[in-house]
Amino acid sequence: MRSRRFVVSGRVQGVGFRYFVLREAQALGLTGWVRNLATGEVEVMALGDEASLSTLEGRLWQGPPRARVAAVHSEEGDPVSHEGFSILPTRW
Repeated sequence: MRSRRFVVSGRVQGVGFRYFVLREAQALGLTGWVRNLATGEVEVMALGDEASLSTLEGRLWQGPPRARVAAVHSEEGDPVSHEGFSILPTRW
């Protein structure tokens, strides 16, 4: 199992992006969380196998229909001990 942190920028707030990530991550069997950042970006922490994490990254580039993804930054993340996948409050 690996942990990865993604930061997605572009038009990604106010378009259902967090709920999109929630559904995609759950479908892939990942654990972790997603939240809006005060910068206008969306942060995702996900734990799972490499193939599922790579698939999630590809889906982050697509986003929901109203989103316009400009960039997806990916880095190894600290291990997350989180049950299931959830939406966290905005990080101010």
